Amino acid sequence: MTRTSTLLLLPLTSALLLGCNAPSSAGPEAAPDRPGYSDTRYDAVMSVEVQGDDTVAALEATLGGTVLAWPQPGCADAVACAALVGVNAAPATDPDSLIALRVAALDGRAIHVERNRDVFSGGGALTAQIGGSRNIWAGGNFLTWSGGSRNIWAGGQYQAVPENTQIWTRIRLEQAHRLTPNLGAGVTVAVIDTGLDLQHSAFQGSLSDPSTWWDFYAGDAVPQEEGTLGTGAYGHGTNVAGIILQVAPRARIMPLRVLGADGSGDVANVARAITWAAAKGAQVINLSLGSAESSKVVQDAINKVTAQNVIVVASAGNENRNRITYPAATASSGKAGERALSVGSVDLLDRKSSFSNYTKGLELVAPGEQVYAPAPGELMAAWSGTSMAAPMVTGGLALAFGQPLAVAVKDLTLKLAENASDVYNNGANQAYKDMLGVKGRLDLEAFLANSVRN
Repeated sequence: MTRTSTLLLLPLTSALLLGCNAPSSAGPEAAPDRPGYSDTRYDAVMSVEVQGDDTVAALEATLGGTVLAWPQPGCADAVACAALVGVNAAPATDPDSLIALRVAALDGRAIHVERNRDVFSGGGALTAQIGGSRNIWAGGNFLTWSGGSRNIWAGGQYQAVPENTQIWTRIRLEQAHRLTPNLGAGVTVAVIDTGLDLQHSAFQGSLSDPSTWWDFYAGDAVPQEEGTLGTGAYGHGTNVAGIILQVAPRARIMPLRVLGADGSGDVANVARAITWAAAKGAQVINLSLGSAESSKVVQDAINKVTAQNVIVVASAGNENRNRITYPAATASSGKAGERALSVGSVDLLDRKSSFSNYTKGLELVAPGEQVYAPAPGELMAAWSGTSMAAPMVTGGLALAFGQPLAVAVKDLTLKLAENASDVYNNGANQAYKDMLGVKGRLDLEAFLANSVRN
């Protein structure tokens, strides 16, 4: 479920400058450089152009806030040379007026302000289990199979999670694995979510180096899921990461926590996690989260990392509306368009899922109902949502990145959309014509056959 957000937008005090002076004072680009501050929740986040001899301390004193991220020396334009500043309004004070007064002190800068707290939400819902109960994980990880074999398919069935066999058959995962024998080896995928169960046996040997992890929500280096299974979004990130590893078993997951146990999260944390992921080596970023309103701060972060050949996959939202959530809504346009992708959900008959958002801007759909994966506490559970469809696409990209590519990175999202299976010729989606992707449902075999070298 995506929460509605209200953006606090103030007029720019100056036009966006194309040739700003790069900051000479290096500061904290990411959370770990300033221990303890990132567990504070802020009402608003400012993107403020940094110039000349600006320092963290001086900017904080001027704005009465906390610098959350600082640009790298040598940045080239006003967006790249922007610091993120978290600001809280005093009690009984109108935040718009208060922040406007602070911004006035920086006349001549490119400045953007928007509401920060709880703007983003993770989508999807924990659904019924086999026999109505949670299943204990069978042990081992996604590369451990019966008889000690590392064959992904035995008898045509995915052995680690056989409950997903119909889903994997639908998206032609067996054939995809034959085309990609490396199975995503050497590829790092960032899961920006509720964290995950770091101790779950399914993930042992499948996570990135701990130096790349961070919990932006709690402000520490342990992005562990917190909560009670069946309540809120607890288990959401664990499920998402587990889906990616079922598709690309030899990929590495970089766990980054930005959402609380209720599934809500702040703009600044999502943006910082995106840039952190790219800086720490992620080639694909999965965003199974969204907002009803556009966030320039998050979009700037996406623009930055996609310019570095990182691909961002975002879920479309679960309100059954003729509009999709952000940042999925901007995935097909602007600077990031070639390296970003929006994903909705269908059932096993390729019918639009009752919950999935849809629009003519949606690029792809994948099965998002009753998808089984690890759950916290050595369990296995099923979730439904566009949040479950997106990581199937993310896993497919990891498979591609694990092989020699036959196309440029910028063409991979186009190949995914063009090689999808048609969901409009079955008569069930006539009301959603051209609103469930360019062609429709993910087909990993067709995508990889046209994207990697054998």
